[in-house]
Amino acid sequence: MVLVTAVRDYINRMLQDISGMKVLILDSQTVSAVSVAYSQSELLQKEVFLVELVDSINKSKESMSHLKAIYFLRPTSENIQHLRRQLGNPRFAEYHLFFSNMLKDTQIHILADSDEQEVVQQVQELYADFVALEPYHFTLNISSNHLYMLPAVVDPSSLQHYCDRVVDGIAAVFLALKRRPVIRYQRTSDIAKRIAHETSKLMYQQESGLFDFRRTEISPLLIVLDRRDDPVTPLLNQWTYQAMVHELIGIQDNKVDLRNVGKLPKDQQEVVLSSEQDTFFKANMYENFGDIGMNIKRMVDEFQQVAKSNQNIQTVEDMAKFVENYPEYRKMHGNVSKHVTLVTEMSKLVEEQKLMMVSETEQELACNGGQGAAFEAVTNLLNNESVSDIDRLRLVMLYALRYEKDSPVQLMQLFNKLASRSAKYKPGLVQFLLKQAGVDKRTGDLYGNRDFLNIARNMARGLKGVENVYTQHQPLLFQTMESIIKGRLRDVDYPFVGNHFQQGRPQDVIIFIVGGTTYEESRSVALQNATNSGIRFILGGSVVLNSKRFLKDLEEAQRTAKSSTNIV
Repeated sequence: MVLVTAVRDYINRMLQDISGMKVLILDSQTVSAVSVAYSQSELLQKEVFLVELVDSINKSKESMSHLKAIYFLRPTSENIQHLRRQLGNPRFAEYHLFFSNMLKDTQIHILADSDEQEVVQQVQELYADFVALEPYHFTLNISSNHLYMLPAVVDPSSLQHYCDRVVDGIAAVFLALKRRPVIRYQRTSDIAKRIAHETSKLMYQQESGLFDFRRTEISPLLIVLDRRDDPVTPLLNQWTYQAMVHELIGIQDNKVDLRNVGKLPKDQQEVVLSSEQDTFFKANMYENFGDIGMNIKRMVDEFQQVAKSNQNIQTVEDMAKFVENYPEYRKMHGNVSKHVTLVTEMSKLVEEQKLMMVSETEQELACNGGQGAAFEAVTNLLNNESVSDIDRLRLVMLYALRYEKDSPVQLMQLFNKLASRSAKYKPGLVQFLLKQAGVDKRTGDLYGNRDFLNIARNMARGLKGVENVYTQHQPLLFQTMESIIKGRLRDVDYPFVGNHFQQGRPQDVIIFIVGGTTYEESRSVALQNATNSGIRFILGGSVVLNSKRFLKDLEEAQRTAKSSTNIV
């Protein structure tokens, strides 16, 4: 069972046993979890005629006694207070309360005391406390994501809140999968260690009964990693479909906001990009940009054939056939125009921002040695008027991460040039990145030059040549998965928590990246799962990054660190 199916099963359980007209009341987090797994038309089929947010429903006093209310909320103290007020003055015929994670006893007492009019029919926990973007990729949409970069002394209560949210999300994933994992973490990361230990404490001590599924097969593995071990992946331009849409336009909960893209009809200003609901996207989400253009052309040609046959209506039978096929025809029309709009807009951005030229240098910096040539290439791009400020900043960051120890003098020259060329450049941001994610802070062999096997692999790849210069980079996660498959992930770098060790090779591995995942990494996971290695990988993170979000988190962390007097 995979994540999307698990969440859909939970939503079905909420909706199917309650007959009649219903209102579904969600919070800002559960609305994401529901919207990626269930479409609006599916909700209508289950007689859900209204979807509201719990904080806005407070403001209305109108009685709706013809409706049954289904609440699906995170068990936070704010939500319990909202419910307390709403149960004190009930507007609906019945209240069915579902929570996305474990309720505390005190919260259950508050709810029981508030239900004086006995309108609550049931209270249940359904563990969908995560956003299942795809079968093997989930996110937690944590808003203050920059906190993971800060030492614990800077803002202890916010950091505790952050860790609690991550632990809740990970716990819900394992409760949905009905498994209890063996836990490992990246040794060099304080926050990964803290989250791994708190998760273990929850699963093996505080709630050991809930997690005791009496399963006989080998325990799954949870491995907690830190985004800063691979700062390169979120800084790169992307050239495969899903990752590229997120990098250039932005995807939030499988939706793309196109309001800023030209004059589009109202129904196309926000489009859904979901492998569960769109067969063309499912087939092409991991394809290269060049191939996407060809595949869209084929789809347009097929659509034109269908449109042509629809114009040829001569008899009543033809008309009946057209009406019968019309919903399918409309869906096809919407799908064609959606993908044509996205690819047209991305082609325009690639051309305007000279991204092919920028990306070639980025890939060289990420994958190949040659410091002299790299310095020259970055300098030329910093001088190029067509290159945007954000691309200049990213190029200097990628150079700094690669050559921080080899060429301090040239690095200073690039810092100075960047400061003079880019008005928006925040002084010290590149240095802050090196402090956060420089070579001394990392565990993995990011550039494949520490480990003999990686050096040999890189040489072999260099000799064979690369079939596509823009997609030669592989995230560090790819190596981590290979090490797990071969049983070579070193205990000294990724220690186990407590005395729960792996007995044999796990069949399921959940990799959680504190600080966020990328669509390039979820592509690596999907391609790895397709090889049938006998291990199924699931990837999760605090957010889904593109370069803008990664830089925003970095700036936010730098600002907080500067303004804090406690910084060590």
